[in-house]
Amino acid sequence: MDRQPAATAEPNAVAGSAPVPASPGATGGWALFLGLATVTALVDLATKRMLFDRLGMPGENPPIPLIPGIFSFETNLNEGALFGMGQGMGMAFAAISCVAIAGILAMVSRRDTRADGWLLAALGLITGGIIGNLWDRLGIPGLRWHFPPERVGQPVLAVRDWIHFQLDGVIDWPIFNLADTWLVIGAGLLLLASWRAGPPRADSAAPRTPRA
Repeated sequence: MDRQPAATAEPNAVAGSAPVPASPGATGGWALFLGLATVTALVDLATKRMLFDRLGMPGENPPIPLIPGIFSFETNLNEGALFGMGQGMGMAFAAISCVAIAGILAMVSRRDTRADGWLLAALGLITGGIIGNLWDRLGIPGLRWHFPPERVGQPVLAVRDWIHFQLDGVIDWPIFNLADTWLVIGAGLLLLASWRAGPPRADSAAPRTPRA
């Protein structure tokens, strides 16, 4: 009896040989990141301009109370960092901001970063906040000091703040702006993204034992 030749498996039939489609997040990540960073920076700068046009420099006009004794709009100039920390170190913080933006762009250039929507949202908010405050620290708005006397006429290299929370006799929170808000929310989302990612799985890290 003639023997039939044994069937051979086609190379394309090998399990797992089919190409894996690219993640939509990996291709559209730049648009999400840049769009969010741009919108948040523009909203921050627009609100600063609107409130400073309305109230002028700090002390020129009384605050606008929304909830008396709790929440008001009041202009302030901050030569430090977030919520008034590090006063007098504006240029140092400007340099740190530039380094931070470069680092974030390097992160977003990675495919795995662009595939994570939560991480992209966090980095977009942080970048928008950094740009909004960096714009002020570089003196781009063109403000001039109106006090104290020895600084009158000098360019303002400080962040424009206008949101004031306080509870009489309990707390008087440093005046801040939307850029500070974006930074805090972005930091929170970074923590959330790290929590969602979790530790590496043991089964993926352990070497596989070949089958007999």
